[in-house]
Parts: sequence; structure tokens; C-alpha cells
Amino acid sequence: MDRAKIKRELEMLAAEGLPAEQPQEETPVEASADEGADKAKGKAKNADDAPRKNGLIETDYTKRGTHLDVQINPDQVVRAAEILDANEMSLDMVTGVDWIKEGQFEIIYDYSYLGGKVFRVVVRARVDRNNPDIPTVSHIYGGANWHERETWELVGINFVGHPQLEHFLLPEDADFFPLRKDFKA
Repeated sequence: MDRAKIKRELEMLAAEGLPAEQPQEETPVEASADEGADKAKGKAKNADDAPRKNGLIETDYTKRGTHLDVQINPDQVVRAAEILDANEMSLDMVTGVDWIKEGQFEIIYDYSYLGGKVFRVVVRARVDRNNPDIPTVSHIYGGANWHERETWELVGINFVGHPQLEHFLLPEDADFFPLRKDFKA
């Protein structure tokens, strides 16, 4: 397992197909020192509220429990799984998060390498809440079968190509997703 190679390959994957962003200049606004500080705080808060852009972040394992955190497009999750599988990493978990205000679901994959010095990678992808389709990785990692089924059943994310998306926790006739933020019991 080559950490630097994994980082390079995931960085390149996250960068594929992204439009080149043109830097935007901000119009200077004159304000008093207090007003300027308040605006800066408000701007920072708004930036934190916006969905994260695709890319790779190196994280502090002692604080976050991961070494790399990569955000990619949904159509890239299979390639990311192939990269990590080729580097002897195992898939520990797949789950979904409902970002109801943004109208999105985030699918999170946790990978780890335990054959020596621990190395953990988180892969994230976001899909539209109204069209929550993402390709399955169960053909690469057999253990993803159960994780994807559970995420489909409880959040409503459709893993396209999954061999067995059917209920195993909820009643067979369940037509609701209890982990969505707008679910009412």
C-alpha cells in the first residue's frame, strides 16, 4: 500500500471533469471596524454552510480518525473503490446523510488499511434529493451489499446496479425512509 500513490490518484479523480473556476473579485465595501468584523463573521458562517466542493483534504488522524477525506462526483465512486481496492484497503462502512436544506444526500464511504500502519480514507459524494441515484460498489466490495441495502432502506438512496435492494430491517411494504430529516412518525 502506497499512501502517496493513493493520495495522487484520488486527487486526480476529484479534479476530473471539474470546470475551471474563474477567481471572482469582491467589491470593496467601506464599513466601520465593528461592521467589518461582523460582516467577516457572517461571510465565514455562510461559507461553512455551503456544500463542500470536490477535492481532497489531508486530515489529522488523531482529531478526525482519517488521513484523507475526498469529495467526488457520484459517477466516480466506483473508480475510487477500484483505486482503494487495488491498494489493499477494505471498506468499513457506507452511510447516507440528509442535507435537506441543500436538497441533497451525501453518501459516505469509510475505507481502511490495517496491514501495518493504519491508514484511513473517507470518500464522499452528493446526489440530488429528488434523484438519489449512485452506482453500487458491491461488485468490488461484497460487504457493501448490506451497507448499501441499509442506506437505501433507511435514507432512500438508490444504489444503481445493486443485486438485491430489498428490505431487511423494515416491513416489506414500507414506503417511508425513517432517517430522512422530513420523516414524521
